[in-house]
Amino acid sequence: MFEKLKDIEKRYQEISELLCKPEVISDQERFKSLGKEQSNLHELVAVYGKYQKAKDAFDENLSIINDGSDPELCELAREENDELKEKIDRLEEELKVLLIPKDPDDEKSSIIEIRAGTGGEEASLFVLDIFQMYERYALSKGLEMETLSLSEASAGGLKEVIASVAGKNAYGLFRYESGVHRVQRVPKTETQGRVHTSAITVAVLPEAKESEVHLDMSDIKIDIYRSSGPGGQSVNTTDSAVRMTHIPTGITVSMQDEKSQMKNRAKAMKVLLSRVQKHFNDIEKSKQDADRKDMVGSGDRSERIRTYNFPQGRVTDHRINLTLYSLASTMLGELDELVDSLRRAANAKAMLANAESKSSG
Repeated sequence: MFEKLKDIEKRYQEISELLCKPEVISDQERFKSLGKEQSNLHELVAVYGKYQKAKDAFDENLSIINDGSDPELCELAREENDELKEKIDRLEEELKVLLIPKDPDDEKSSIIEIRAGTGGEEASLFVLDIFQMYERYALSKGLEMETLSLSEASAGGLKEVIASVAGKNAYGLFRYESGVHRVQRVPKTETQGRVHTSAITVAVLPEAKESEVHLDMSDIKIDIYRSSGPGGQSVNTTDSAVRMTHIPTGITVSMQDEKSQMKNRAKAMKVLLSRVQKHFNDIEKSKQDADRKDMVGSGDRSERIRTYNFPQGRVTDHRINLTLYSLASTMLGELDELVDSLRRAANAKAMLANAESKSSG
């Protein structure tokens, strides 16, 4: 591991020198590529630097202890080494996690689809709650969230909402939200104070680009129709709504929120590309290893991943058996503890898989 870290540190220094050279600065393509590579290595190199500094201090103290000529200085060195040992162990574990190859999709923007499941109007109200929770979380991370499509429910909630989240590590932050989210609370319409259980589904996809998917336009059927609101109420007098169907997979996307047909086309294509890409990626992954399944969930929207219990003020993530009694702050978009815990669980699983792969090899 440490030989690899030395190579990475050497490469980081090499990139830093290259980025100062006029011929590299004038070549924007290369300059941008090297800058991105340097940015990806920065955290790992910084943690390795802290590790080296702590290890050097530990070794220096060890020399003082082994020398033994100054008992008082030896005692101070022992006390400092007790603290340094804990720091070194912690940094070593952090380095192991950082050395795990990152999923290139993590850096991408994401598409989030939230739909009401069981529970009628109460489920629709919870769709709105979760959507607003994600909006607040995205804002706290400096991400830009754009609503692509939404379908309102009569009680004020949402039957469905599709949104894109753009910015650094957008998919990486939201990827573990896919699945069934269950809510237990007293609905606004409940007169006897009984707690009801409702559910919604969330699907998070890395946003795909046309250059990644290579869709043949002859495989896409496009239907244009007139937008309509709840109950068939016309919301547009022109044929601006767009329905796109990818014939080989049967995947269909409809967009009608914009008055412009071109804008609806662009939004529909953005979602269609991401859904088709995920479809083929899922097939490829299942071919590679039918038994492989991430510790924190497969991302299947049929898997129950989390319960939000309002009477008890708790939120439980079933994939990692984590219960937090901070439901109010969670609904306000404070998701860091959940997201970090899920990421650590995924990293631990990846580390174990790497270790097993090396031992079997």
